[in-house]
Amino acid sequence: MMGKVMSAASLAVATILSTSLFAQAPRQVPAGTEMKKDLTYAKIGDRELKLDLYLPEGAKEPLPLVIWVHGGGWAKGSKAGCPARRLAADGYVVASVDYRLSGEAAFPAQIEDCKAAVRWLRANADKYGINPDRIGVWGSSAGGHLVAMLGTTSDSGKFDVGDHLDVSSRVQAVCDYYGPTDLLRMDEKPAPGARMKHLDPASPESLLLGGPILENKEKAATANPITYISDKTPPFLIVHGDVDPTVSHFQSELLFDALKKASLPVHFHTIEGAGHGKGFGGADVTEMVDQFFAKTLKSDEPVAAEAKTSTSKASEPAGAAAPMGRGRQLTYEQVMARADRNKDGQVDKDEFAGPPRLFTVLDRNGDGVVDKKDF
Repeated sequence: MMGKVMSAASLAVATILSTSLFAQAPRQVPAGTEMKKDLTYAKIGDRELKLDLYLPEGAKEPLPLVIWVHGGGWAKGSKAGCPARRLAADGYVVASVDYRLSGEAAFPAQIEDCKAAVRWLRANADKYGINPDRIGVWGSSAGGHLVAMLGTTSDSGKFDVGDHLDVSSRVQAVCDYYGPTDLLRMDEKPAPGARMKHLDPASPESLLLGGPILENKEKAATANPITYISDKTPPFLIVHGDVDPTVSHFQSELLFDALKKASLPVHFHTIEGAGHGKGFGGADVTEMVDQFFAKTLKSDEPVAAEAKTSTSKASEPAGAAAPMGRGRQLTYEQVMARADRNKDGQVDKDEFAGPPRLFTVLDRNGDGVVDKKDF
């Protein structure tokens, strides 16, 4: 039985050779960009919190900054494989931030860490050529939730603890990719085929809060970005697939409606037929993100306080299966050479640039990373 499973997996893995992931040798950083890895932005006891910086070479003036916050259900993931690093080629400094995961510390540790990173980056703006008045944030899934929290708590003093408290944690733009909003309503209006029960005591939301979510309703309210919306909330771009089986599209509807009610600038883009990050590869979505950051971080023109919506089609169907075919099984060394962008000997979901189902095939032991144990 095991031999049959491995044979099928081998056939699927072999098709990776023809995917865009392996069509060309990936760069760890864009051309003309310097990477500064594992910079410590805060310490919690003996625990060092780190970030990576991507710096455009030859900049003649301070540049706007975009901070990437990874997803992973607040329980896994890392700063490795930052998809926002491509913006360094367009004249942005890019930071990718690690934060304490729910297995290490309960909420609000995660947003406290993200705000500490913003303050550290602003305090060190001169050193790294950053314009401290032009800072945007971008995150997906749990990272989308955290960047939404960064946006709505701007200059409130809420969740600001640690060093550099004389420096603001305000951000000027938020790009929220399919992030949760109201943790107590995560099971409402699920997509067809959604299986996760978010009110379960073992759900990611319960683990984030440090106890069963239904026994921590007040704490859940403090993790809702809508709670903190004010006239200081910066412009938002929200992007969500309408058949997301993990975080319901309804979660972004709630945030959009609240920002709209407050007469704040917000653009809500729905990708029809897209799932939890699957189907987001279209050039139209990439261009929309680029234009959003250019408008909010590079332009001197104020952003109009309007609420707008738009739609596009998924770049691949949410339920599409990976192609199967004949060919040789890839070795560990071949996979790492093509997919291990930060050269740490393993690849997680955030770092993997290929189709999500291929990651599942490669991750044979199901531990969330592709490494030597899978070969």
